Amino acid sequence: MKSAITQQTQHILNLIAKRDLNDDEKKQLIDETVDNFNAYINPGFLQYRKSFSPDYVAVEWADSGSTFTCVKGIEYIDCLGGYGIYNVGHRHPKVLKAVTDQLNRQALHSQELLDPLRGYLAKILADLAPGNLKYTFFTNSGTESVEGALKMAMLATGRRTIIAAVGGFHGKSLGSLSATSKAVFRKPFLPSLHNVRHIPFNDLHALEQTLACLQFTGDDAAAVLLEPILGEGGVIIPSDDYFPGVRRLCDKYGALLIADEVQTGMGRTGKMFCVEHWNVEPDILCLGKAFGGGIMPAGAFIGSEKLWTPIFSNPFLHTTTFGGNPLACAAAIATINVLLEERLCERAQTVGDIFLNKLKSTIKPYTPHLILDARGKGLLIALEFPDTDIGFRVSKGLFQEKILVAGTLINAKTIRIEPPLTITLEQIDNVINALSKVLKEIASEMKVQLINESITKPTPIPMNNLQQTVLSRQL
Repeated sequence: MKSAITQQTQHILNLIAKRDLNDDEKKQLIDETVDNFNAYINPGFLQYRKSFSPDYVAVEWADSGSTFTCVKGIEYIDCLGGYGIYNVGHRHPKVLKAVTDQLNRQALHSQELLDPLRGYLAKILADLAPGNLKYTFFTNSGTESVEGALKMAMLATGRRTIIAAVGGFHGKSLGSLSATSKAVFRKPFLPSLHNVRHIPFNDLHALEQTLACLQFTGDDAAAVLLEPILGEGGVIIPSDDYFPGVRRLCDKYGALLIADEVQTGMGRTGKMFCVEHWNVEPDILCLGKAFGGGIMPAGAFIGSEKLWTPIFSNPFLHTTTFGGNPLACAAAIATINVLLEERLCERAQTVGDIFLNKLKSTIKPYTPHLILDARGKGLLIALEFPDTDIGFRVSKGLFQEKILVAGTLINAKTIRIEPPLTITLEQIDNVINALSKVLKEIASEMKVQLINESITKPTPIPMNNLQQTVLSRQL
């Protein structure tokens, strides 16, 4: 057995070292990947993957810029973005170099000597984050960031109740799952770890009622945990007065405001952090996904000195083995450098506006029979459909046109468009043309009457002076 495993692992290592495979190797890789998923991971995954069907299997092999390439050499424009991890693009040279340079010297930390990159990155975040956010705890993922933030809120306030939003998503580890709202994820594990009250998103009256009731009963809220935009909930964008109002109510009732920026942070919505659109300073800010530059798993939660004071005397109340390791810190530092140097936050806003306008123009003939809405902020965009079946048909049709998209985990009628912030205008036009073709084919199959048959090809959207200036510098 050991000899067979040794040979097997060496075969895989040889495979990793190759850039190109011959036809026999490609077939073997595809067959073995499907077999391994079925027998050793979860056969259910294959039923949900557009990349798998009886007559077609796509196994990823390489990536670059804004594209994935499967083992057969077919290139896909990535409008899924790994659920939001590729903000600076796939394998950005500067991020890749930083990680490689660090790896060539040291991979992981000793846990005893002081690791310099963790200190440098914490200082950068203190300079970058809104207001008085100063101290950082590093994690390996977004759900870990939320877990730590919840613990910190309870420790700082002495309270135990958390308020979260219906439609919110904060992860699936046991603590963060308590705040995630969808029953299908929660029910198998109830009762949840935390006392969580879910309220309607973008409803200040509901929030104040809940805070007041909790105060009256002595169950005062430790924190209000919210995504600035509900990502998995279907890219639900709040009114401009919502987050300033949430901040005011948190202050009034002594609750902390935790901003879950795992998906909206790192430039995705046109600002480094989405709460900056409304000039709101949270008490704790959570990061993940794109924080590691699409190369390393990395996350963080950041708070004020006042919040961190309870763990100054005992920093071992919350610890991690791999969080803040040198490779992850190198990736995050390079990612921040790229976002600022290439002005990708501004680019997300500019290109996002262009993309959204083109989407709205493309879907207009098919509204509301095939598609209900296109909405977004920056390059966090969603298309919403009348039902899940149409949404799946559109996403599958786009996959056949070599465009990657996916549904959201909370609102199944919605598919997200979350490409790298480096996506080009040419690639956007390819996406628009593919969507137009797919919608037309589905409308024909369903015999849907178009609003205006003459609008079957998207019309060019003129750029304003700001858009032209930004794009001329960056494209």
